[in-house]
Formats: sequence, structure tokens, C-alpha cells
Amino acid sequence: MEGIRILKGDIIYSKSQDELVTMKDGFLVTKKDTILGVYQVLPIEYSEGLVEDYTGKLIMPGFTDLHVHAPQYTFRGLGMNMELIPWLNTYTFPAEARYADIEYAKKVYPKFVEDLKNSPTTRAGIFATIHVESTEYLMDLLEESGVIAGVGKVNMDRNSPENLIEETEETLRNTRKWLSDIDGRYKRVFPIVTPRFIPSCTNETMEGLAEICRETGLSVQSHLSENQSEIAWVQELHPDTNCYAQAYDKYGMCGSGSKAIMAHCVYSDQRKEELEILKKNQVWVAHCPESNMNLASGVAPVKKMMREGIRIGIGTDVAAGSKLSLFTAMADAVKASKMRWVYVDKEEEPLTVAEVFYLATAGGGSFFGKVGRFEEGYEFDAVIIDDSRLSEDELSLYERLERLVYVPEESQIAAKYVRGENILLHK
Repeated sequence: MEGIRILKGDIIYSKSQDELVTMKDGFLVTKKDTILGVYQVLPIEYSEGLVEDYTGKLIMPGFTDLHVHAPQYTFRGLGMNMELIPWLNTYTFPAEARYADIEYAKKVYPKFVEDLKNSPTTRAGIFATIHVESTEYLMDLLEESGVIAGVGKVNMDRNSPENLIEETEETLRNTRKWLSDIDGRYKRVFPIVTPRFIPSCTNETMEGLAEICRETGLSVQSHLSENQSEIAWVQELHPDTNCYAQAYDKYGMCGSGSKAIMAHCVYSDQRKEELEILKKNQVWVAHCPESNMNLASGVAPVKKMMREGIRIGIGTDVAAGSKLSLFTAMADAVKASKMRWVYVDKEEEPLTVAEVFYLATAGGGSFFGKVGRFEEGYEFDAVIIDDSRLSEDELSLYERLERLVYVPEESQIAAKYVRGENILLHK
């Protein structure tokens, strides 16, 4: 049976936002890079397929990290006593300026990519820096790793340190150069247009980036409503808007013109117009719970946005988040939602493990297409986890997942498939 691969093990995936499919000793049937189905008993037509036996191990969809800053990996865990803007000025901007030196990028980017490859993450939305050569080097490494990623050369032409500012014409010219350089180079990695955030981009740059999006059909990633002082700053810069999202959307860069990921959205529920833009334009919200707690930004109204039908995934947001582990990010999302329920909104119940597992798999995965579920026609991304060290007791598959979310370091990744290829075989 050419191209048929069958994985046997303890299968778990999201059927919906709050419902899991669990199957002990089940069979995941795939053909090349596509899911054919999940079965408790293997259908006779697949009886001659190649079976990879992971009995006793958990088989789950690959995770999507919808928002992570690769150049910040070097200083994760530092400056966590600061809020967003002081933290950017003290740690982020000085660190990112160093990537003007390609030799520095060659020294540090391999560590980020290697750790990402060895994590449960199979797909990611990644910020680089303003520097074309270093950004291309990062993309080369990611392509070799087997992880599928959208990567952005960052745009900044105002309100930033001098060594991180490109003049407006320069930032647009360099963005086009970057896109020309990488045209046709990759099978797994692709570019995303990346204005850092509204305060760092002039109207002319936003207009120019919007034109690039119209010409190329590329998606957009940026930051939205992360911090109260940031929101007030955007209102000063764009007094013609009613909310932060409109400052993007008037250029067609918040889903109305290009597919968009907006990270954080901590205060998006405070403006009805903002929630409407996110929902109407089918924007993906990247919920970054650890980052939002570390920088004292607040807790995003995730449960409310889920009820509204807004698309949501999870981001680690390294380095404001300290780890690349999406298991840790899931646990942080549950903890943060409990604090929101206790201190902010008693009507908004805390997130469950089933819900955050959905966000980390199918929720964020949907940005990449039919990704994050074990259903017919979906792309074959999977991670196989050996959780045997976590408990000597007989636990349900849900209990094993819950334990894994909170104690991931005592588990091991046995295999990691991205579009049907076990990328850990090439370590």
C-alpha cells in the first residue's frame, strides 16, 4: 500500500473547542502528508499498510506557536519586573540591534531553531528583526529543521532606537529586497509582512506595506492592545480611529485586506468596535499568557472571544515568555483565566485543559490551513509523547493530557511528524 503509514497508540485530538476525541490503542491512518482517518479497529483495506507501533504513548496533533520572537531567545527570563515599553527599551531593542552583524546571528539563531525543532511545536509564526541578511539566515535554518513557519522581517521607521530605525523608503525597499531574495527558495518557510506595532511605523510605511500585501497576497502579523499605555499611545498617533485595531484596518492590515495574526488583544473587549473587527475580518488572535503576566499587561478575555467566534491560538512570545514549551503556555493560559475569573469577570469561567489544547493545536493550526486535527483531509502533523515517567497509576487519556500540561519536563518526544515527515530522524 504505497504511501500508507499507520501510527498505533493512544490518540487524542480536539473535535471542537471544548470536546476531545480520545482513543486508547487506536490507529491513525495517513497517506504521505495527509490524514485518512482514526480508527479503534483498523479497517481491512489498510491491513497491509506500514504500522509504526507507539503503543502506550500519546499521539496528538502537532502544536502551533502563533507568536514568538526568535532574536529575543538570548535574553528570555530577564527584565520581568518591567512593563512593556520600558522592557522593550532596556532589553529587546539593544538585543535586536546586534543582528545587524550576521556573525552574531550565526552564533545564536541555531540554538533557537534546534530547541524549536526538539519541542512539540510543528508550526510557528515568527518575528525576526529589521535586518535582511539575518532574517534570511533564520529562514534557511528553519527550512532545514523541518518545522513549518511564517517569518517576518520587522518594519520600524519611528519611535525606536536609532540603530533599529530604517527610513521609510529604506524599510519598504529592504522588505521588497527580502521578498525578492527568498522568492522560490523554500518549501516549508514563508514570509509574513511584519510591522512591529503601530507606534513603530509611520502612516507611509503602513501604506507601503499594505501595497506589498495587495501585490503579493501575503499575510500580516503584529501586536494589538497588549498594554494600556501602548493603547493610549496609538490613540494619540491615530486620533481618527475608535480603537487600536482600526489603526491597522484602515490600511487593510487587520484581516480586511490580508490574513492577519494579532498578538495579545488583552484589552480588545473594552472596545466593541475592536471585537467586531477581529470577528468580521477573521483575524487570528495569538494569546500569550505568560508574556502578559510577566510584563504586567493583564489577562486577555479568551473565553469571551471564543464565545464570540473569534479565531484564537496560543503563542509563547519568547522572550517576554520564558519557554518555547506550548505545554507550559497551555498551563499558563488556564492559570491566567482563573485570575481573570477571580478578579475581573465572574461571568467568564476559567479555561479548561480541553480548551487550551484546542487553542494550541486546531486553533492556531487553522492559520496554516487544515492543520491541528486528526480528521480526513487534514495535513499529517503529529507529536508522539512518552509520558510513562509521569505516573505509575492507570489514568484516563484526558488525565494523562492534563498531567502532561502541568509537568511536561518529565516526558519525552518519541517522534515528531510535519507534513508526514518525522523530522527528529534528521537530528
